[in-house]
Amino acid sequence: MMDVAQAIASSGATMLRGGAYKPRTSPYAFQGMGLEGLKLLRAAGDSVDLPVVTEVLDVRDAESVAEWADVLQVGARNMQNFMMLEELGKMRKPILLKRGLSATIEETLSAAEYVLKGGNREVILCERGIRTFETYTRNTLDLSAVAALKTLTHLPVIADPSHATGRRDLIAPCRAHRSRPAPMA
Repeated sequence: MMDVAQAIASSGATMLRGGAYKPRTSPYAFQGMGLEGLKLLRAAGDSVDLPVVTEVLDVRDAESVAEWADVLQVGARNMQNFMMLEELGKMRKPILLKRGLSATIEETLSAAEYVLKGGNREVILCERGIRTFETYTRNTLDLSAVAALKTLTHLPVIADPSHATGRRDLIAPCRAHRSRPAPMA
């Protein structure tokens, strides 16, 4: 973890994101390291002076994750976990909200509203790719959604090409084509 943190800090990264808790389709797949993973992420982030981003999987873990992380991530599978979104709205930590794999733009904005309604104004929207018929990549990076979201909301919008493509060789080319804000008229 320390080596990874050093490598990403050296490459110009501005945050350290890692999964202490990992949502998995199979109950037999690696589920993350939990609290021990949170402690490792925090130590790694502190060692290179980067804020830590990690996912909250359950409303019952929100407070403990918030103790260790600077930004709380709501993953695609939890984008419509309204109880958790409401709880995160009461917290004073930035929330990175990933679009669900089959969610519409409107549903994504509504999920953000649950957090905003609770008083937390620090929401970052993340396009992480949607499920389509394409099998060459893990997901399809919906750049039109990034552009649309930037016109529909004041919230910051980012794209996650690593999650969308699922392929190391496609990340840099996707980053080269990242969305730029539209010029003001």
